[in-house]
Parts: sequence; structure tokens; C-alpha cells
Amino acid sequence: MNDKIDIHSIDEFGDWAFYLDCEVQADDIDSYQHVNNTVYHRWIDDCARHHSTLLGVDPEQASDFGLGMAVLESKVSFVAAALRQDSVRVFTKIVENDQRLKIKRQFEIRNRLNNKLLVRAELVYACINIRTGKAARMPSEFLKAYRL
Repeated sequence: MNDKIDIHSIDEFGDWAFYLDCEVQADDIDSYQHVNNTVYHRWIDDCARHHSTLLGVDPEQASDFGLGMAVLESKVSFVAAALRQDSVRVFTKIVENDQRLKIKRQFEIRNRLNNKLLVRAELVYACINIRTGKAARMPSEFLKAYRL
């Protein structure tokens, strides 16, 4: 995970439930002189993982628990680029929970200096059995943590 992060549960940013601050690192910059698209995916994953941990579902302990939330679908729209030495804020919220297998999260990545929208994303996660990789019903701990 990015070692230059700041984690927050929030109320002051509208209906976003959580945000993670990230600093652009030198190795995040690609040959086009902006942040490589894969870095935004990493920031989104880091944000989701930290938010889940805050909610009581630590992805790092998933193998001990035997269940975890894996990305099933993702839609990412790149609106503008982050550049060398930028600082970004990654927002997330859970917008759907089918109370069985899946949750949906929305994300935005914004430049911290000017609040410019850089990325908008929506990811659907499915609960899986870590050992088999097959879909599994969410346990009560997940249902409670990921409630709307």
C-alpha cells in the first residue's frame, strides 16, 4: 500500500462516507508525464480496503476468516490527470448492498489543491470463499459492516 496516505472517516464532504489522502510519487508518473492509470486503481483499492477495515472487516485478515470481498465489476472514468507532486483525495461510499452476495461502491478522486475531479468509479464486489474462490453468502459481520 502507498506509504504516503492519510485516512479519514468524514461528515464534512457531503454524503461520502470515507476518504483517503494520497501523494503522487515519482514512480507513479508514466511516459506521458502524468499518473499512470494503474495508480488510480491502486488508490481506489487502498481506499476500499482502509474503509472496510474502519467498518470492522479487515481485508488483511480475510484468509483467517475464510471470506472476502472481491471485485466483480468495475467502471472507471478518467476525467483529468494527476501530475507529479500532486496530492489527491480518494472518496468512497457504499451505495448498494443486496444483503446476500454483493455490494456496490462509488469513488471519486479529486486534486486536493483545487478539488478538480480526476476520476469517477463504480465497483461491484462479491463475497467469495477464499479457499475455493466461489461466491459465498455474506456473513452477519459483513452485512452489519456494509449496511447502508
